[in-house]
Amino acid sequence: MKKFKATVFNSTLHVLALCVAVFGTSMAFVHNANLIGVLIVGLGVVCLFSLKLFPIKIASVQPDILFGIIDNGILAALALFGSEIAGVAGALIGGVVGNAVTDGIAGLFEGYWAEKTNVTERSILGSAVGKMAGCLIGAGAVLVISSSLL
Repeated sequence: MKKFKATVFNSTLHVLALCVAVFGTSMAFVHNANLIGVLIVGLGVVCLFSLKLFPIKIASVQPDILFGIIDNGILAALALFGSEIAGVAGALIGGVVGNAVTDGIAGLFEGYWAEKTNVTERSILGSAVGKMAGCLIGAGAVLVISSSLL
């Protein structure tokens, strides 16, 4: 398989295509609470597999995946918790405040992992897709757990 060069233009097109695919697929299943979590985790895995089109090693995006899992995993939990307490407003507050808090926490883990593993092959595309995949996997896992508890 021919690999594409990860230029800024190609990276932008790739991420935008993934965004459209993730959004469209998620919207098609939005009313299926039992499947949406598994679907979102699957979309995260698809994002990672899409990096095979480029000369990007999964090892180089591991700090970004970790960031996304922590970031959106906690964010989704806070949004669900907020929605239970105060409906839509609570979900928004949980999401907005949760996003600020979890970006800081996840950034600590990402930075630590990146420093300790001396990953020097990081790229624009790898970082973007790694974080996107991690966010989908983290939030999807929370949705899977919450749907099994309800």
